[in-house]
Amino acid sequence: MKTVAVIDYGMGNLHSVAKALEKVAEGTRVVVTSDSGEIRAADRAVLPGVGAMRDCMGELQRLELVDVIKETAASKPLLGVCVGMQAMFDFSEENHGVECLGLFPGKVLAFATDMTDPGTGERLKVPHMGWNRVHQAMEDHPMWTDIEDGAHFYFVHSYYAEPADPEIIAGFSTYPHAFTAAVTQDNVFAVQFHPEKSQSTGLQLYANFLNWDGQSK
Repeated sequence: MKTVAVIDYGMGNLHSVAKALEKVAEGTRVVVTSDSGEIRAADRAVLPGVGAMRDCMGELQRLELVDVIKETAASKPLLGVCVGMQAMFDFSEENHGVECLGLFPGKVLAFATDMTDPGTGERLKVPHMGWNRVHQAMEDHPMWTDIEDGAHFYFVHSYYAEPADPEIIAGFSTYPHAFTAAVTQDNVFAVQFHPEKSQSTGLQLYANFLNWDGQSK
């Protein structure tokens, strides 16, 4: 039986992610673990995350998970979710600046606090929280299988990723300007939204991940 490891570093909504994976995990065992050996032995892994980036990186370092995440990114399908996606970039300006994993070139920036809705002129709240459309920049990517372009996903975030290479952007949303909602490179795919909170569309994305061989097409 194949195995997917949900990486446990105390910062993610781990059990919600695991339960969502279990709903679509036909023939795949879901394990929530901080054990490097279990993560290395798994066929694929998910890096979830909520909370502050300094705490996130601090826990990954304390649990000695940085190297195993980098090994996973180089060898098998890896999915980043929310702060898990942000941690994959070089640097986040959260908490006065935090060095991150460096799997994707680029940085994580804060939403401006004076944003307004271009249609109504009303002040937009930060964090960006709720349902928003995700437009696919790579419509033929296997991770978008059976997911409509412009499908709604659930977001909760005050920061957003700005890749150094726009070619890695797999999806984008707007608030009120376009921001990166998904990125991919080789066998790594990462999303800013929460698939586990996105009902049937989110479950489809998790199912796609469990079936993905790590190739872009």
